[in-house]
Amino acid sequence: MMGIIWNIAFFIIALGILVAVHEWGHFWVARRCGVKVERFSIGFGKKLWGTTDKLGTEYVVAAIPLGGYVKMLDERVEQVSEADLPFAFNRQHVLKRIAIVAAGPMVNFIFAVFAMWMLLMIGEQAAKPIVGGVKANSIVSASGLKPGDQIVSFEGRDIRDWQGVNYAIMRAIGDNEAKLEVLSTSGLTRDITLNLQQWNLDPDKESPISSLGLVPYRPGITKKVAFVEESSPGDQAGLQINDIILAFDGTTVENWEQIVELIKQRPRQNVTILVERSGTEVLLNGAVGVKPDEQETGFLGIIPFQEPWPATHLFTKKFGPVDAVFEGAKETWRLFTLSLDMLGKLFTGDVSVKNLSGPISIAQGAGMSASFGIVAFLGFLALISVNLGIINLLPLPVLDGGHLLYYFIELLTGRPVPESVQEIGFKIGGVILLLLMTIAFYNDIARL
Repeated sequence: MMGIIWNIAFFIIALGILVAVHEWGHFWVARRCGVKVERFSIGFGKKLWGTTDKLGTEYVVAAIPLGGYVKMLDERVEQVSEADLPFAFNRQHVLKRIAIVAAGPMVNFIFAVFAMWMLLMIGEQAAKPIVGGVKANSIVSASGLKPGDQIVSFEGRDIRDWQGVNYAIMRAIGDNEAKLEVLSTSGLTRDITLNLQQWNLDPDKESPISSLGLVPYRPGITKKVAFVEESSPGDQAGLQINDIILAFDGTTVENWEQIVELIKQRPRQNVTILVERSGTEVLLNGAVGVKPDEQETGFLGIIPFQEPWPATHLFTKKFGPVDAVFEGAKETWRLFTLSLDMLGKLFTGDVSVKNLSGPISIAQGAGMSASFGIVAFLGFLALISVNLGIINLLPLPVLDGGHLLYYFIELLTGRPVPESVQEIGFKIGGVILLLLMTIAFYNDIARL
């Protein structure tokens, strides 16, 4: 339950920030273009809080935190006094209307750069894309990629960390092959070609990296206990943090993987656990719990310590104020082009509609990123802000992009699109958007 509350809370925080940023773009440019703004609202429905500035704009926080809007004076919506007609949105030159509508998505992209700038100023430690293992009979096993190799470029794009590898693999969806440059443990570089003709990615079952047979390097896991869940079978057996497990139910154990397998095989069984505690061997007695899954596997509720990372396998992504601006812009551009690429492949069929995510997945992403800290949450905000900007630029009449389409037609023809045509477009756009939202929501439910 606490996990659900956590996800919802950070979903509301993330959505509130991004909606405020988007609507502020419309608001700021509308003010500069001489349009009277009547209301700036974060959320819909009942007003929870509000205030009015000296220019008559009401600022509102409403009860339903699923969007927001900027209400501008417009005689197509309501009657406008003669004195206020020059300040009505519909009376502005078409270039001004284009600027006002485009400002929302544009500010989303600017905010993404800002979020990445903050992220890179704070800095984060990242793992170099060094291969820890290669799955047998996989795409990468046939390419000659070996454990210890470091991926330095993917299809000509420089790669610095595993996130970069993940993005590069996603770009390769639908391609027949992908070319990599790798650095071996001996310091020599070589080119590798991945044959992707038989590659099928199901993101609900595995990550893009895993689907190719790649296993990123991770430090080994020790037999020392790092965490014992309260009231778990391990806690009831008397296991403590820093205990080193020597034997399980009479079997001497060599590594953590062996311990896990022995626990899984003994659901509901009484067992003995021999541990080393402060230099002394202690024999514990307890019962293995059971997970309510199909196999009814055993569990104790304990987590081990991991061996430290080699210093050569890590680097810190941190920049000064000026360099972080350029790096943030580069990272935002990478997110922008990747999102466009995925959108294009969605329409060509290379990416399945099953990959569409809705509010539940976004909420889970918000909660998960927030649990990792401010750096991860800023990265999440940048990604969602870029996608929000792109989605709003789609030429669907109910979105900013649809309005821009009408205004560009007006700019070229010298006359506005007839209202009857606009109404038909709004209906078609509404149906398409509702269909996409339904598919995304269905996908979210199916993933639960």
